[in-house]
Amino acid sequence: MLDSFLNVVNQVWNDGLYGIGITELIVSIVILFGGFIVRGVFIARVFKWLEKLSDQTESEADDALLETLKKPLGYLPITISLYVITLYLPLSGTPELVAQNIVKAAIAFTIFSTLSNSVQPIFGMFSATSLLTASMTMWLERAARVLIWVIGIGVILDIFGIQIGPLVAGLGLFSVAVALGAQDLFKNLIAGILIIGENRFQPGDRIEIEGELHGVVENIGFRSTLVRLFSTAPMLVPNKDLADFKVINHGAMQYRRISWTINLIYSTTQDQLAKICEEIETFIKSSDQFAENPRQDSFVKTDEFGASSIDIRILCYTEPLNLTDFTKVKQSLIFETIKIVRANGSEFAYPSTSIYMENTEKNPEDYDVVQELSHEPQRIDPDSGGDD
Repeated sequence: MLDSFLNVVNQVWNDGLYGIGITELIVSIVILFGGFIVRGVFIARVFKWLEKLSDQTESEADDALLETLKKPLGYLPITISLYVITLYLPLSGTPELVAQNIVKAAIAFTIFSTLSNSVQPIFGMFSATSLLTASMTMWLERAARVLIWVIGIGVILDIFGIQIGPLVAGLGLFSVAVALGAQDLFKNLIAGILIIGENRFQPGDRIEIEGELHGVVENIGFRSTLVRLFSTAPMLVPNKDLADFKVINHGAMQYRRISWTINLIYSTTQDQLAKICEEIETFIKSSDQFAENPRQDSFVKTDEFGASSIDIRILCYTEPLNLTDFTKVKQSLIFETIKIVRANGSEFAYPSTSIYMENTEKNPEDYDVVQELSHEPQRIDPDSGGDD
């Protein structure tokens, strides 16, 4: 009886799963785990050695390429272990075909994953040479990755014997149906292409649509653009809206302009005005906070007679600073202007209206005198003589 039981155990052990003995299955699992262990050693040791070599070069392209290839090339030991398992196992017929297809699919996945991850550093090199803008690089990178994976999925499906011709035809009909109901999607896509092609703005630019939004562009997508408002709230704006409206791109400014009018009291003398203008202009030209615009010189001049003041015009420029730094420069100019105006004995004027009231009533005392003079009887001196 014991011998019979041992024979059953031996039969189960040898037959295993689909005719593959349990010993072969255990060895296959060990080989697969060995592949994962080799993967860890491969990434830890080989890539560390390659990183040391890349650190010796001046270019950063090889560093970026090595970093992006670390994950897909890590699949290589696992793919090799799968191939070794197919050679070791006594497979035949359908199981053998399925196992071979799995290995082929794993190889295809490793290849296309490597190609997909290589896209970013390759386009990064073009971006570094100013051949492409940041937005163009981003769009081309996404398009290249989509194209690579479309081809990769087609290859994997073909490995398993799935015909992609009917699938493509079905997708074509589906695309026509979708296009009829997704016109806005295609409008946004075309508008996004125009925004990128015309280089209207880039991520990081501060844009403004009058009365609509004012913020910093973070990402230009296929359908919409992400704008971070100054309240830190994100706003997704459809690309067609950005293409239809007039967009002010503050990020493309060569200079930031300060154009002020300061009002001084009318009692300010000509010499005081001249000295105030001269000292403010000297401060602007001597300070490294301000920039020289070759198209328009900075100036500080007496401009016109205002309703309640003599007006001085201040025009100057700075580099295209961010809002915080630009506000600091304006504050510095304000403080210096106040100091100069008061040091020269003048003051700032404010809107005022002078009212002159005329007293049309007669003084009562004068009135009494007049009355008294007009009613006093004429006196004739008897000693003075008179006309005959």
